[in-house]
Amino acid sequence: MNCPCIDVDLEKIRHNTRSLVERLKRTGIRVTAVSKAVCGHPAIANAMLDGGVAGLAEPRLNNVKRLRQAGLICPVTLIRTPMLSQVDDIVQVCEASYNTELAVIAALAAAALRQDTVHGIFLMVEMGDLREGIMPNNLGDMARQVVDMPGVALQGIGANFGCLSGIGPTAEQMRDLSALANDVEGLGGAFLQTVSGGNSANLPWALGTRAAGRINNLRLGEAILLGVDPITGDQIAGLSPDAFTLVAEVIETGAKSIRPLVRNADPRVARIRLIPDSSETTQVILAIGCQDTHAAGLSMPAGNTLIGATSDHLVVGTKDVTLRVGSEMRFQMNYSALMRAMAAPDIQINLLNDHPAPNPQDVQGPCKHLALV
Repeated sequence: MNCPCIDVDLEKIRHNTRSLVERLKRTGIRVTAVSKAVCGHPAIANAMLDGGVAGLAEPRLNNVKRLRQAGLICPVTLIRTPMLSQVDDIVQVCEASYNTELAVIAALAAAALRQDTVHGIFLMVEMGDLREGIMPNNLGDMARQVVDMPGVALQGIGANFGCLSGIGPTAEQMRDLSALANDVEGLGGAFLQTVSGGNSANLPWALGTRAAGRINNLRLGEAILLGVDPITGDQIAGLSPDAFTLVAEVIETGAKSIRPLVRNADPRVARIRLIPDSSETTQVILAIGCQDTHAAGLSMPAGNTLIGATSDHLVVGTKDVTLRVGSEMRFQMNYSALMRAMAAPDIQINLLNDHPAPNPQDVQGPCKHLALV
């Protein structure tokens, strides 16, 4: 095996997707799969589509282009506010985009008219995460302006939770978002086809006993890919947490004192040393580092302890006497570690169970497909 690499079990991704799609379908909520953590990897995106999602969502245009170049014709929505410099490309490869700036929407409208098409607009509302979003009291006015703008069509509104604040939504916030959807329509805006309540942080609310109200869409990435609640890190019942496994190769072993050899060592370095200074331990070094992944986001195999990491080396204390130079060590990753590893150019991606579903069930009903342009 070429190391470092990531083993990706596509069947576990299909399973996680299908499970969430079916559970949320009972509440009237459809799922849009977010493929940004895997850099728009086409096979992984296809596995999520096999699981029954309504479409894909991406924040980065290059990832969307990668999906299109691989032949995917499903709906793709840009979920980061578009850059003015990219509006023509965005209209060409994305059916819709999430927006917060009227100037950007006007530029998208002009690009759509040039391409003789209509681009879908979702307005992102600030509901407490304090990242992107239109303030609720300004939403109605902006919606009216979008409705009157040729070249674009107002398709819905959305909110975001848990990304910047690290706090999941409350039931009250979800009721407020439903009320905003009604208010927009009452003020003369178009009927909102989609009210996207948020992301994986919304699952405890969505899978609870409360009515969903107007919320009929969630944008899920972390829960599908890693099977965990992004706020608590806890595994979601019934989902596989190990669809991705990072494999790294040992390049040095030996017993070393952990005590720094230099007097007055930088106290910031001392803080990351997780083994007492007075101990002796077997230390292994693996050929992977901070340039490849987020070291603190790796789950150490039993009997191993993270000592530290540099740009190209991961240093681990181990009780495994069988490890030798050339041995492999396998790690589970959190979302941050996964994102960095999938984007690292030196990490090979190995696809397991890479076969399309023979007749993938359209769990959420028929899906409108885009003709490639």
